[in-house]
Amino acid sequence: MTNGWESAEGAVVCIGETMAALAPAPSSSLECADDLRVSVAGAESNVAMYLADLGVPVAWLSAVGDDPLGRRVLAEVGAAGVDVSGVRRDPERPTGLLVKEPNGSRTRVHYYRGNSAASAMGPDVLADDRLKSAAVLHLTGVTPALSPSCRNLVTTALTVPAAERPYAISFDVNHRPALWPPGTAATVLRDLAELADITFVGLDEARELWGADLEPADVRRLLPQPRLLVVKDGGHSAIAFSDEGVRIVPALDTDVVEPVGAGDAFAAGVLAGLLRGDGIERALRLGHITAASALQVTADHGPLPDSARIEWLLELPASEWGAGAGSGFRG
Repeated sequence: MTNGWESAEGAVVCIGETMAALAPAPSSSLECADDLRVSVAGAESNVAMYLADLGVPVAWLSAVGDDPLGRRVLAEVGAAGVDVSGVRRDPERPTGLLVKEPNGSRTRVHYYRGNSAASAMGPDVLADDRLKSAAVLHLTGVTPALSPSCRNLVTTALTVPAAERPYAISFDVNHRPALWPPGTAATVLRDLAELADITFVGLDEARELWGADLEPADVRRLLPQPRLLVVKDGGHSAIAFSDEGVRIVPALDTDVVEPVGAGDAFAAGVLAGLLRGDGIERALRLGHITAASALQVTADHGPLPDSARIEWLLELPASEWGAGAGSGFRG
């Protein structure tokens, strides 16, 4: 189905930066910790890894430094089943780095990504042959904040006319205030979000960007163009706006070890559900199931339930779905 997603054939292509990540144990202070765990972190590769877990063919396009951290990033993302053969190794720029600072239920992130290999990406990335047969191209609002060339990459991708591409474009607003000069993110991210076929945005970030009193319906009025707009209301629900109307699916009640990565996992679950023709409501359920996996681990990427458990959750009657279903998430 040209420019669609329902039962579409072809891979998903995710474009964006992935960094090496350092973090203390969840209960430890960064100032006092003796040891830091090394992992990898990147919004788009998070989505790619969860899509691979869900059986969706997926490629990740980016750049890393030709250095040990870059090789670790490629090894870990590739080991998850993602095609990383299109990632460029830059001999002159380093792989980006982030350091996590746990703080109760929230995690502060310190970025060390200036002049990174991925920050030099530009529209030439879009010439990759994988896009010629892709079903979906997934982008986020992190990439345009990295550099002028990265913003040009995302803007160029989102302005390719629908008639000239075989894929639908998915865009997660993914606002990272630390990456944007004051007063610049709101307009840029709204303009980009309007150009996508599928747009994801958290209600909290929409309020931070566009108005403290916004409700989900207000977000739809601000972003009327996407064929599918999904507003994530934290641990409460996800609200989808499309030509089919409005669908609201409650979140699963699950223990939260660390929230970082849950939004990426949710987007992957929704995209996987749409691609296999599940319909919007089931796709939102799969998004919640996938997000719960990320919430239960300190890393950005956690193990999913087995396929039988996922299908059991997807088949639950509406009256049994939601907070109560969380108790059946594992096992």
